[in-house]
Amino acid sequence: MRHLPARTTRLRAVGSLTAALLCAAGLATPAAARDTATPAAAPAAQLPGGLALTPPMGFNNWNSTHCRAEFDEAMVKGIADIFVEKGLKDAGYEYVNLDDCWALPQRDANGKLVPDPARFPQGIKAVADYVHSKGLKLGIYTSAGTKTCNSAGFPGALGHERSDAQQFADWGVDYLKYDNCNNQGVDAKQRYIAMRDALKAASESTGRPIVYSICEWGENKPWEWAADVGHLWRTTGDISDNWGSMLSIMKRNLPLAKHAGPGRWNDPDMLEVGNGGMTDTEYRTHFSMWSIMASPLLIGSDLRKATPETFEILGNKEVIAVDQDPLGKQGEVVSSQGGRWVVAKEMKDGSRAVALFNESGTPQSVSTTAKAVGLPDADAYTLRDLWQHKSYNTAGRIAATVPAHGTVLLRVSADGKWAHHPPAAELGLKGGLFVEADKPAEVTSEITNLGRTPAQRVSVALGAPSGWAVKATSPSTARSLGTGKSLATSWKVTAPTGTKPGSYDVRLTATYRSPQGARAEKVLPLTAQVVTAPPAGNSLLGDLAWLSATNGWGPVERNTSNGESGLGDGRPITIGGKVYAKGLGVHAESAVEYYAGAACEKATAQVGVDDETIVKGTVAFEIWADGKKAASTGVLTNAMPAQELSADVSGAQVVRLVVTDGGDGIDSDHGDWAEATLSC
Repeated sequence: MRHLPARTTRLRAVGSLTAALLCAAGLATPAAARDTATPAAAPAAQLPGGLALTPPMGFNNWNSTHCRAEFDEAMVKGIADIFVEKGLKDAGYEYVNLDDCWALPQRDANGKLVPDPARFPQGIKAVADYVHSKGLKLGIYTSAGTKTCNSAGFPGALGHERSDAQQFADWGVDYLKYDNCNNQGVDAKQRYIAMRDALKAASESTGRPIVYSICEWGENKPWEWAADVGHLWRTTGDISDNWGSMLSIMKRNLPLAKHAGPGRWNDPDMLEVGNGGMTDTEYRTHFSMWSIMASPLLIGSDLRKATPETFEILGNKEVIAVDQDPLGKQGEVVSSQGGRWVVAKEMKDGSRAVALFNESGTPQSVSTTAKAVGLPDADAYTLRDLWQHKSYNTAGRIAATVPAHGTVLLRVSADGKWAHHPPAAELGLKGGLFVEADKPAEVTSEITNLGRTPAQRVSVALGAPSGWAVKATSPSTARSLGTGKSLATSWKVTAPTGTKPGSYDVRLTATYRSPQGARAEKVLPLTAQVVTAPPAGNSLLGDLAWLSATNGWGPVERNTSNGESGLGDGRPITIGGKVYAKGLGVHAESAVEYYAGAACEKATAQVGVDDETIVKGTVAFEIWADGKKAASTGVLTNAMPAQELSADVSGAQVVRLVVTDGGDGIDSDHGDWAEATLSC
């Protein structure tokens, strides 16, 4: 599948069923063009063991190049060179994988695949030899259908499994990504088992084992049957380079932890880090969550154009060590409420990797305890921040104020060495920082000592853009803070007259000393939102500016349905045959946040699945007020009329509209907030 909207994929599946009927009638691929030795669906021996004992790491070109001409031999060799030169090979990356469009559209007279001579003039074996000379491995792509997923329709492997697998092994291929397009309605298990057996036979004849990546998008729940078929399996549709897509995919993959382990991995698709559609904060979350989920780490950006920040994220060995831990556990959700997630992963040395993740558009305090993540009772623990590369001690509480869309990734151990480190501290603001131009905004910072030892000579500072006025109106220093004690400081922050609405960087910094005199510093990068007070009376949310918006597919649309992936491609909002002129069109999972300024009383809407959703699916709608759920629906389907949803949001600074998939895992649900209104 190649970044098509979910319902297009479902339509294609229907087309595959039609093709299967044609095939049964003798109107599809001639038998002479197919491998007569292709086995039936009966299970055979597993692939050779010892492969993918940790999640595969490497590169795949698709996310950055698709089928463009820049995907060629020079690019592939260049990526291999960069792996070595930039230390990515030393960090664990080893596979350089070709995706679709490497072949000619037709097989040769002997039914063999032919590399495109314009892209790969020396052939695939020469490229494999070059990659191998760097101490790396080569991967290749094809589909478990008659053609691959690209619209040009390159040859797929259905009916040619033995021949193609042998060709790959002869070329020196080490990894196969096996896609799901044009599958003629053939049973998924049968198709993927056929290639498994072909790869096994090719391995036995050449001595070259091949890692087998099943890419059927999670449609047939491969996590339930593919552990003896492939080494990894896609659990979702294709990822896109935006926050909503990444978040939706992460949520679908997280519940599948029990199915992962050495040699059998859940695959939530390739990395988008560095492709430009997300912020560096969001990319660190992407990399952190893929690592704690023990996901394959396949770089999807063109490293020849990568920024230092991209290399810093992709090359973080402490984060990679979480992904590559030999115990092979996938992280599991410890808690999730109001966009605040705690995910913990058991490590072979007995420690726990802990991700404190904030999916919301405003900073949130996310916390847990050592006991909750499975650590034994101890006087104190060593807490290692894997992005800051600093160690602290904690009395047992694990907490951080996490920026919007950010993740704090920690490794916590009951190792007896905690006293060597300064105390951990949580630094944050109570609520978000919302500023109306030329009007002082009051905000409170707080630093809390989480450590077993005291924090001494504590000092807190708040930095704002040039020209802004910042004044502490209560003490910003403390001589000492014992375990669990806090210093709260009140601030007045004023943006100059004429400051345009939008996001502005601010920085909260705290310094303190350990009992041994070691200096510690906590820095919390934050965003101040310059906002306009909501209008008095009833305002239609489709006409108001939002603070943030995330969507599972494409952008959130104003006063139309979600439509497809482009902005402005929606249709009139329609639920149960009734058309609404105003509202928001979204795609589950989604969240849209508005500034209410503690001046509003009620949020209301007519909600439901838009009639443009052609696949039976479910959604659920929620209204949140300052991190607390104020109202929600039950599960809704596209067979139901609109439901009225109303919430009391009195006193809330932020109102958040959330749509989930209703728990069915189907990713084609387009929800509508028809006539969504904020009353102030």
